[in-house]
Amino acid sequence: GKALPAPPATDLTSEEPRRGLRPLRHSKSGKSLTQSLWLNNNVLNDLKDFSHVVSQLLEHPEKLAWIDLSFNDLTSIDPVLTTFFNLSVLYLHGNSIQRLGEVNKLAVLPRLRSLTLHGNPIEEEKGYRQYVLCTLPCVTTFDFSGVTKADRTTAEVWKRMNIKPKKVRIKQNTL
Repeated sequence: GKALPAPPATDLTSEEPRRGLRPLRHSKSGKSLTQSLWLNNNVLNDLKDFSHVVSQLLEHPEKLAWIDLSFNDLTSIDPVLTTFFNLSVLYLHGNSIQRLGEVNKLAVLPRLRSLTLHGNPIEEEKGYRQYVLCTLPCVTTFDFSGVTKADRTTAEVWKRMNIKPKKVRIKQNTL
């Protein structure tokens, strides 16, 4: 069978949200007052229009604290995710993220505490857990398991052995 093209993120504005335990609260304008966005188990392969969609759906997109994008077809960590400064939970497991370096983008999120990336090709990389913990020292839960003091120590040792400090190059002024 032929794979169907992924629906654009803009389709989300016409989708009926899945029922949760509590009813969704809405503002006078009809936008949702939630701080969570669960878009798991879709076929999203990119997040273009994501911020536009989020601002159409949510009354306070800047308060977004939890984004679940697990089990999609994302191949990278879209920079749009780094614009939600209140993000504390980000689920990206079960996607197609190829490069461990993608994790670096998340270092700008001051409140990120819980992150999942298992089930992506990057999980196979040597030093996967250590790399993520070095890059994101504020994360306290990674791939659904708590980050221990021992994890931090292992990550630091791994970092000293594997990540070369950047050399400062002095440019020669050629006149």
